Amino acid sequence: MSDREPALPAQPLNRMLAALLAEVADAPPAWADRLAPDARLDGDLLLDECELAELAARLPERFGPAADLAALRAGLDLAALEALTVADLQALLPEEDRR
Repeated sequence: MSDREPALPAQPLNRMLAALLAEVADAPPAWADRLAPDARLDGDLLLDECELAELAARLPERFGPAADLAALRAGLDLAALEALTVADLQALLPEEDRR
């Protein structure tokens, strides 16, 4: 018997979040269709500080004040900032927008 928790099914990526990421990254809309929840904002999507700042400003506009990327990033060390993923962003969204 294993003491490890069974893997939870991956939650589908919110399409509005994916579209917002494409807008901020100045990427073609089809780019959003290839986003995965485990994609790292820095290492995989190559978002720079200007794009992250724009994303931080636009998330609350679209999803409300709980979607506070700046507050999330403020509490992270360098390794955690590098590991920040699309799924971490989605976790900031109100429950009804996480699907």
